[in-house]
Amino acid sequence: MPPKNLWTREELIVAFNLYLTIEFGKSHSRNPDVKRLAEIIGRTPGAISRRLGNFASIDPFHQQRGVKGLDHGKRQVQPIWDEFFENKEELLFQSEEILAQKENTPLQSKYKDILEDLKDLKGETVLREVKTRINQCVFRKIVLTNYSYKCAITGIDIPELLHASHIIPWSTSEEHRLSPENGICFSALYDKAFDKGLIGINTDLKIIFSETLKKKKKTEYFQKYFASIENQEILKAKKYLPKKEFLEHHLDTIFNK
Repeated sequence: MPPKNLWTREELIVAFNLYLTIEFGKSHSRNPDVKRLAEIIGRTPGAISRRLGNFASIDPFHQQRGVKGLDHGKRQVQPIWDEFFENKEELLFQSEEILAQKENTPLQSKYKDILEDLKDLKGETVLREVKTRINQCVFRKIVLTNYSYKCAITGIDIPELLHASHIIPWSTSEEHRLSPENGICFSALYDKAFDKGLIGINTDLKIIFSETLKKKKKTEYFQKYFASIENQEILKAKKYLPKKEFLEHHLDTIFNK
């Protein structure tokens, strides 16, 4: 067993999971999520907070802002960061498996609400579906955290009404399906409108309407739910802004011009 001061790969992976899903600016040792992870893996909240600072030191978002984070320990976390961006699906799922194991909770029980209907599936089929659903769940948390649990159009902050909307659809791009820059937090109505190409987001992050939607201008529901948001800029993400190339892909292939 390694000395206690050396972090294992498993500990680094679950710390990175927290880094992706914790609210921006709240990675201090007093945060309940930091305290909870510290208890799970047998570290101090201060140690968890410092590790989150290490991840911040290699995050391009912080580097562009000129914020260095905690450079000491950078070499330990860099391989985890690189592995995530090379194989997001595997590392995210692995982090959830490790957390469940350390919590002494079977993964199927921890995610019972989203996995219950899979009990009759067998073999590779169920494994693939379990991984997909859990990764989608983690992606939702990453995106909602990135928008402070608010719809980027209305500011609605009721989690049950919020969706992590993919800019490039999940089924279209395996490479980008779990990229934080490929998600925007929308409430249910605008999530569906975006998904179906009735609204788009241009590279200035402003809402544009399709011709199909514009034809409904005289309706009461258009005036109530859409008129006021045309050309409105969406709420700015806390860390990962929608990637320009992803928005252009949506405008070119999904948006109903």
